[in-house]
Amino acid sequence: MQSNRREFLFEAAAATAALGFANRSARAQTSPGANERINMGFIGLGGMGSGRLEQFMKHPDVNVTALCDLDEAHLNRAVGMVDKTRGKRPPAFHDFRKLLEQKDVDAVCIATPDHWHALPTILACKAGKDVFCEKPLCYSIGEGRAMVAAAAANKRITQLGNHIHNDYPNYRRAVELVRSGLLGKIDRVSCWIQSDDKGLGRPADGAPPKELDYDFWLGPAPKRPYNPNRSHFTFRYFWDYSGGVFTDFWCHITDVAYWALDLKAPTSVVTLGNRNLDDNAETPNHMEVVYEYADGPMLTWTVGPNGFPGFEDHNIGCLFQGSEGTLLVDYTSHQLFVKGKLVTDFQRPPQTIPDSPGHLREFLDSIKSRKLTTCNVEYAHNLTKGALLGNIAYRTGRRLRWDDAKEHVLDDKAAQQLVTRRYRKPWKLA
Repeated sequence: MQSNRREFLFEAAAATAALGFANRSARAQTSPGANERINMGFIGLGGMGSGRLEQFMKHPDVNVTALCDLDEAHLNRAVGMVDKTRGKRPPAFHDFRKLLEQKDVDAVCIATPDHWHALPTILACKAGKDVFCEKPLCYSIGEGRAMVAAAAANKRITQLGNHIHNDYPNYRRAVELVRSGLLGKIDRVSCWIQSDDKGLGRPADGAPPKELDYDFWLGPAPKRPYNPNRSHFTFRYFWDYSGGVFTDFWCHITDVAYWALDLKAPTSVVTLGNRNLDDNAETPNHMEVVYEYADGPMLTWTVGPNGFPGFEDHNIGCLFQGSEGTLLVDYTSHQLFVKGKLVTDFQRPPQTIPDSPGHLREFLDSIKSRKLTTCNVEYAHNLTKGALLGNIAYRTGRRLRWDDAKEHVLDDKAAQQLVTRRYRKPWKLA
């Protein structure tokens, strides 16, 4: 999966580039003027974080006023990037809480590992900062709910780093097609990603690199010996920190389905899968997940090395199957099939979804206007919840029944314990 991900990040960065308040009271209630610069802090400056830093600096109204990372190598690299691009070296912090104390930070970009998304977001909201948080929104459903509450209580502007939503116009045209009724009644939605994961190997445990504060990096996650596979990019393949390829790409691929069909949380979930690679990672590289929704179609999610049957030439995809036709959607294109045959000559619906200024630009404009973004934390929580429930079903080996009003797994105490993680002391879900 690593090569696919690298190609995806490069493509996404190019698309984003092309498309170009800390007083808690008075400042938090005042939006910057149209021409006023936005002071931003950046928490987490690894591969994704440094990429976001570079992309945000392409916007002339962004002023980089603070940087933070637990890896000195990442932090020094980011300081150099800002110095080279903007001709200044912003203050650098080891502890994100110190960054949040800075009065010249209006908004933050959080690109930490997944298990460190919730606390910085919540504390940033409480400190009067607006938040751009990378996907997946959170490690657990309980964290997501707390993030939604913090943003609402403090009237913060938020945006999930789900940039396909705004940076790829194709999704908007696909949503309009589905909503137009051209496909008839939608009975099933199939989503997938082809995994080319060859395994991580089995490196020995050892001492962490001197430049990395490993205990702080673990944070609320359980104490574990340092292993090279457990940090930085490959953290996502361990249950302590993330949910594998599944949660990494779920939001990008299922976003078009949730958007087009206005899906809420599923009512039941069942998952089968395994990890059949010779390495020390934990999350499955084969998965089949089936979701039922109260007022929607069945939705399936597939991860495997060969892609989705019949569409192996698409390494990602979302297939809407309706009574009158089938629509295949990936990031940049969509195709209509009727009775198994590709149809190119059909009446397209009028454009009803406005073009986007770009994902990062929407966030920056919303900071000034105080108008909610399209991928705000509430939307993101509803979307992310599906992936988290799929992994809970996998880890328990049982079909889950979900009460979304109470955010509770029915009649399964073991599954319910995975809805909100127990934090390692001294960390608490703020």
